[in-house]
Amino acid sequence: MALFDRKAEESEIVSGRDAATRALSVTAVENDFVEGVYDKLAKVYDLIFGPTLHPGRLQAIERMNVQPGERVLEVGVGTGINLSLYPDTCSVTGIDFSSSMLEKARERAARKEHRHVRLLQMDAADLKFADGSFDIVYAPYLISVVPDPVKVAQEMRRVCRPGGRIIFLNHFLSANPILSRIERLISPFTIHIGFKSDLDLPAFLAQSGLQPISIEKVNVPKIWSLVTSVK
Repeated sequence: MALFDRKAEESEIVSGRDAATRALSVTAVENDFVEGVYDKLAKVYDLIFGPTLHPGRLQAIERMNVQPGERVLEVGVGTGINLSLYPDTCSVTGIDFSSSMLEKARERAARKEHRHVRLLQMDAADLKFADGSFDIVYAPYLISVVPDPVKVAQEMRRVCRPGGRIIFLNHFLSANPILSRIERLISPFTIHIGFKSDLDLPAFLAQSGLQPISIEKVNVPKIWSLVTSVK
């Protein structure tokens, strides 16, 4: 299967001339708040968000088409639920801001003997890696919870090598006017379970300087998107 065999859906990426300047969400958060939310979720994350969001994880790995020797950075590794999905012929670096989530990931990596994996505590908006350090940079179910999604995307782009893949798996604001209104209303509440429900995808892409080559709807219901760009 070709790595990218679908064109980005025009309706997903074109939504007005103000995309480059409009607010991404009605909800603002700080790192301390996000860390607190995920520290509380650490013990139950796999139970709540494991099976329901797993089809998207599997599709993301398929789209990556990871080759032997490639370097993968997972931004927001959480409890390490993705670690077993990567081939052991690549090297995987996982970072997370939450020490509680990272502790779960380390326990999982040790239990599964993932010797090709290293796990580090780090702020996604301030990645401590050199430019072009990775072939694939992947943020699963992360970008709608960080304080500054654009800064995180720019950092992900920076540490990705030229020609490498930058992948986001996330919920974004619906294009449907009625659903989008509801998502904006509930966003201040959904942040307490780990995500903003109203992150604006066209605005996010425009402000991050990313050109998606593939946008696919995943999971059931299909309210989550797999967005792939190439640097």
